[in-house]
Parts: sequence; structure tokens; C-alpha cells
Amino acid sequence: MAAPLMRRAAFVEQAYANFQISDGVGGQAQAQANAVFVAPFNGVDLATVPQSTVDALNNMRQAAEAAETGQFNPQIASASGSQAAALQVGKIKNKVLKLTGEVQVLNIKIAQAQAAGSNTSSLKTKLTQEQTKLNKNVQTDVANAGKASKGVA
Repeated sequence: MAAPLMRRAAFVEQAYANFQISDGVGGQAQAQANAVFVAPFNGVDLATVPQSTVDALNNMRQAAEAAETGQFNPQIASASGSQAAALQVGKIKNKVLKLTGEVQVLNIKIAQAQAAGSNTSSLKTKLTQEQTKLNKNVQTDVANAGKASKGVA
């Protein structure tokens, strides 16, 4: 009997404007970020993900990080009132997106290292750190449920 065929990831690198989740309302960032970075890998053996896909994930995560530091932070600093509040909710959603991408990259690297018989302790330490940050930002987003959220262009 042949081994069951594993699905290949249906992941395509996108420009930030096409995958950002900050517009709308707070409270659903985890599900929205998972749709971008995790769902395309459902049923996929992470050890088999090609380097080009890992690079695409990293590029998208870096785009979300650049939006946070290069756009959200200055726009929040110069805004006031409801505009600043909506941008802050959007920034938290963006942090959930960025960290979900980082956690997914680490999960893939750990699966690949395990498959190769390599030591994964430093990757697992990094994963724990990033997962802790992600959990904190998910809690903040949940607390922002229903609040207006604004992204950056």
C-alpha cells in the first residue's frame, strides 16, 4: 500500500497591502493572521516546505514589521483622538500578523531541523519567546474587540 500523498503548501508571496489585516475592527486578528500565514499549510508536512516559500513568509513578515516601525509608529505619534486610537488597534492587529508569520517560519525551521536530525534547542527557545509575544498581542486584540481599527497604506 502506497503512503498517502501530502498536500503541498499553496502559499504565494503578496505585497503588504494585499495581506494586511489592520483595517476594520479589533478582536479577530488571530483568525485573520492564521488565514494568511497558517491555513495555507494545513495538511502539509512542514519539513517539506521549500526554501523559496520560507523566504516568501519571511519577506511578508518583514513587510509587516516595516509597516509597524516605519508607518504605524509615526502616524500614531502625529495623530490624536479617535484617529490615534484606531491606528493603535490596527498596530496591535499588525503585530499579531507579524508574530504569526514569525512563529510559522520557526515552526517550519524546527520541522526541517528535526527531519534532518539537527539540534532544535535554539529554534525552540526563539519560538517560545515569539509565541509569548504573540499571545500577549492576541490578548490585547481580543480586549479591543469591536473597536475601530485602521491600517496604514
